Amino acid sequence: MEKYYTRNPHFPNRYISPAILENYLQNNLSDYLSQIGTSSLGKPVYMLSLGKGKTKVMAWSQMHGNESNGTHALLDLLETFSAHPELKESIFQNISLDFIVMLNPDGAEKWTRRNALEIDLNRDFHQQASQEFRILKRIFDQGDYQYGLNLHEQRTIFTTDGEHPATLSFLAPSENAERTLTATRKKAMAVISQIYREMKPLLPHRIGRYTDEFYPTSVGDNFTRLKMATILFEGGHFPEDYKRERTRKFYTLALYHALDAISTLKGTADDYKLYFEIPENKETHYDIIYRNVRLNTDFECVLDIAVQYQEVLRNGKDEISFVPIVREVGDCGKKKGWKEIDCTEKQFISKKTYPKLDAAVDFKII
Repeated sequence: MEKYYTRNPHFPNRYISPAILENYLQNNLSDYLSQIGTSSLGKPVYMLSLGKGKTKVMAWSQMHGNESNGTHALLDLLETFSAHPELKESIFQNISLDFIVMLNPDGAEKWTRRNALEIDLNRDFHQQASQEFRILKRIFDQGDYQYGLNLHEQRTIFTTDGEHPATLSFLAPSENAERTLTATRKKAMAVISQIYREMKPLLPHRIGRYTDEFYPTSVGDNFTRLKMATILFEGGHFPEDYKRERTRKFYTLALYHALDAISTLKGTADDYKLYFEIPENKETHYDIIYRNVRLNTDFECVLDIAVQYQEVLRNGKDEISFVPIVREVGDCGKKKGWKEIDCTEKQFISKKTYPKLDAAVDFKII
């Protein structure tokens, strides 16, 4: 599949404008497109319906507005299918896919995790306070879906082994606090196992899985409890790839292999135990760590400064920016940085005596 991957040229940036997406969908995919509701601020929410197979699959992207890789993966996969139609024929003979594209357009427009009312849609299952989640739940209730694909992104802090970034991670969510290994979870695990088998040669040591701790208000956990085998996707870091261009490609391939697995498994849980061979994510890294920084104090003070990039969409821009933020000061010996700078024998230059936590980096090391 990798050699067939075709990137959608209409969406070159990590940021996807809801208005540009809407225009693209209406002009290129109108035969498969339906408007299924509106956001809190009145923006349309769309669903693409593809295939005529018996196995029904529901998918949704950008539940969190600042997680665009799932939307990119769909757009790139459809571009790949357009260039190589033979790839989709066997899949869509067996499955019917309803894909909600950009569930949270208000958050997507401003590049924020939550919706316009500051609600985290992924924790709104029971209260259903958000219009956007009510759309998702209504589609679920009407659809009799066997599988769900819950498409997200994760921060750069995660690795699979303390060394390699978790470029892709997956989860078959629990149905209860006991983390019971139910038939529904096994079906999800079987799909993830096939994705892992196909993707491992392309991403050695860079595929992880999340802990299956039960989250009572989470969408994936509750959909699993309602007997839809739900697969959580998380796109993560790849070295020197903060705009996630490489991750975008791997995410697209994983989405293809998920649909292919669902098409061939047909509701069985074959080889689900391979799921447990996937390493569990570890929280081990910052983006940058300045080691052995000597502050300009009247006493001896040598420490580490850990920095994490904050993604920001500036007014009038069509791509996000990365603002370095101080996240830890002191002994960071138990953590690593994707970039590490030894400041021994170097000078800390700042108007402030100490770096301020959770503030933008305002110092230099020379």
